[in-house]
Amino acid sequence: MLSKKHVLSPAAVSASRKKELQGFLKHAGIRFKQYELLNQAFSHRSYANENPAAIRNNEKLEFLGDSVLGLVTAEYLYQLLPEKQEGELARIKSFVVSEESLAGMALHLQVDRYLLIGKGEEQTGGRTKKAILADTMEAVIGAYYLDSSLAHARRFILNYLAGEIDKVIHNKHRRDFKTLLQEQVQKTYKTYPRYSVVKKTGPDHDRTFWVEAVVQDRRFGPCSGKNKKEAERAAAQLAYEELFAEA
Repeated sequence: MLSKKHVLSPAAVSASRKKELQGFLKHAGIRFKQYELLNQAFSHRSYANENPAAIRNNEKLEFLGDSVLGLVTAEYLYQLLPEKQEGELARIKSFVVSEESLAGMALHLQVDRYLLIGKGEEQTGGRTKKAILADTMEAVIGAYYLDSSLAHARRFILNYLAGEIDKVIHNKHRRDFKTLLQEQVQKTYKTYPRYSVVKKTGPDHDRTFWVEAVVQDRRFGPCSGKNKKEAERAAAQLAYEELFAEA
């Protein structure tokens, strides 16, 4: 059986950084024995690339945390909803462990304050990017699992995500309109929606994307967003509400 111990020890943490991390732990309501491991969880690859001798990036911890998160969520749903079929459990789980949900959890825990990111990412708003926040949240979960146990990780995850699960069950969550639109278009028209970038505005470090959703020959939008995904979601919501609001 494999041990959870690291083969390679994470980089040492300065006294000032340790004090910062203690602020996170107090806010999160958890304890860590290995501050080096927690610090690595906050290290985005852009920062690690700029400081290769000082710290490794958090991507392996993110990989581990994603699996721990999936297991805990699946186990909880299996026990909570014994009457539901596999497809419905998978649907609920997909919302709960989504980038949107994890980024919200990260902001609630003020993960953005403790992130270690490179200068380029900092200048382009990386500290508030949902993808980076969600990935870091998974890395923190992975690090906490290694530092403590699955039971502790389960308690930590469900303390924040049990409420999100309840929202999804009662249809009070933020809906994924791209998925909803694709499912409904496929069911109704036997095809898929397409997305087209109409234009980009603003300087390179502060772009705004304008995207149309195309269903059959009908165009919806353009809708704007700070990245393509955000603009696509807005266009998908517009198309879904116009085409299938009563579906």
